[in-house]
Amino acid sequence: MDKYRQSPPTIANTLVGWIVNLSMQTILQMFHPIYSPHQQYSPPLRTVKRWAKWFREGREEVDDEARPADHTIEELQEQTGLSYSTTQRIISDHLQLRKITARYIPKHLTDFQRAERVRICEENLEKFEKRIWRLCDVVTGDESWFYHKQIGRKSTNAAWVAKGHPPPTVVRLSKFAPKTLFSTSFKSNGPVIIHRIERGQTIDHRYYIDNFLQPAANEIKRQRSSFATRGIKVLHDNGKPHVHKAVCDYLESEDITIVPHPPNSPDLAACDFWLFDFVKQNIDEQNDAESLNDAITTFMYSMDPEEYRKTFDKWVERMQLRVDNNGEYFEHLMK
Repeated sequence: MDKYRQSPPTIANTLVGWIVNLSMQTILQMFHPIYSPHQQYSPPLRTVKRWAKWFREGREEVDDEARPADHTIEELQEQTGLSYSTTQRIISDHLQLRKITARYIPKHLTDFQRAERVRICEENLEKFEKRIWRLCDVVTGDESWFYHKQIGRKSTNAAWVAKGHPPPTVVRLSKFAPKTLFSTSFKSNGPVIIHRIERGQTIDHRYYIDNFLQPAANEIKRQRSSFATRGIKVLHDNGKPHVHKAVCDYLESEDITIVPHPPNSPDLAACDFWLFDFVKQNIDEQNDAESLNDAITTFMYSMDPEEYRKTFDKWVERMQLRVDNNGEYFEHLMK
């Protein structure tokens, strides 16, 4: 925002003041009457939209965040007159600095979001510690795209090669390569449902209820004829179809409790941190969606139930890590 600092004070202050609590439609309607008389000083509409999003997420300052200076050894060498090797030795040996690659995180978090992530994890953990909830009653699930041809992760394609020989190569899959969307759910003793989603299908709250929650509830009732869905807890992320009022009402009607999921936390979703990658690494190339569905189903039902149980233990461990790290992402700290 700094490049708009020299504008008349009323412009920046007015923009910040009215975008916070307005809908995007209202912002669009009001933007041009304010923008037109002050075009040379005012930010474009895309910037206003971005500010609106940031302030709704809890940002309070309009100043640009400070960026750490990142000097190269060559720049330091030029500024100090020292040789390259001397500069490098001072940095690594005396200052004990090391150069590392920036890690990707799902989202930049505000203080409020970090605090909320800690609060939710602490409350969930307390329920398990006091045995108010049981891990064996938790059902979790999500959706993911599966390519018909699997190339595996980089680590799974490693190979021993003789000195002087080129490394093996793997052609990256095109975004147009055949793929199919699947939704799955599972408990600590194994799969509940595996559902193939037809291409072009919109996954709204109604589809989620009819094709995911109801079949899952029916399967649980079949498995637990005496207790049905009483005491069952469902863990899903905060996607729009999942948090819709109709979904909450349906789950309540089935006596199913929703386990609160911290915002922006794929590292606390068992499908994301374990299941989907594990399945993709262990199924072969398939000719079509139907054979892919058969391969996924066969593999998931053939897995040792202990693998599912251990995943829920890891979920609890990860929630504790979230608390211990004050709401920050923690996967880079895991061994």
